[in-house]
Amino acid sequence: MTDSGKFPQQRVGVFVDIQNMYYSARALYNKKVNFKKILEEGVAGRQLVRAIAYGITTEEAHEGDFHDALNKQGFEVKTKPLQTFVGGHKKGDWDIGIAMDILRLEPKIDVAVLVCGDGDFVPLVNFAKERGLRLELMSFRESTSSALIEAADSFIDLSGKRGFLINTTNRLTRPATGRKIPKIIA
Repeated sequence: MTDSGKFPQQRVGVFVDIQNMYYSARALYNKKVNFKKILEEGVAGRQLVRAIAYGITTEEAHEGDFHDALNKQGFEVKTKPLQTFVGGHKKGDWDIGIAMDILRLEPKIDVAVLVCGDGDFVPLVNFAKERGLRLELMSFRESTSSALIEAADSFIDLSGKRGFLINTTNRLTRPATGRKIPKIIA
């Protein structure tokens, strides 16, 4: 076995929590996630069975173009609406949906690549491993549960390495210096 535990004959499923990755990259680095690069690294020359990205839609529905782009990159995109509760509390997560898809696909894959840092997945990781499924984790170390990292068979830290982040610099900001470009007023 290689150090990484990756073999070309392994069948892989990639499961991406879009919101978890988006908000982590934004909060930590003020950048966006390069989902195409994540998919390439997650598959790593192995046989891709399925790549699923899980997202939340809002009333403004600004996510359509982004979800279309993910689809063109090789992801099946599953969405559900943001829930708004009495008192204004909002919630949108796919934890159970992701867990169910991993367990449903378990007979067809050798490796599940979970792209999320949420510690709620520790029981899933442990259960899947008991069933013989290799569980690889990709996320930002700073926003990832240490128990989840410990439970996974391997961990790839997305923090500022290998092109996993895309700059989101303001068009009026010079990327090299961060100084504002003055507007010309006519």
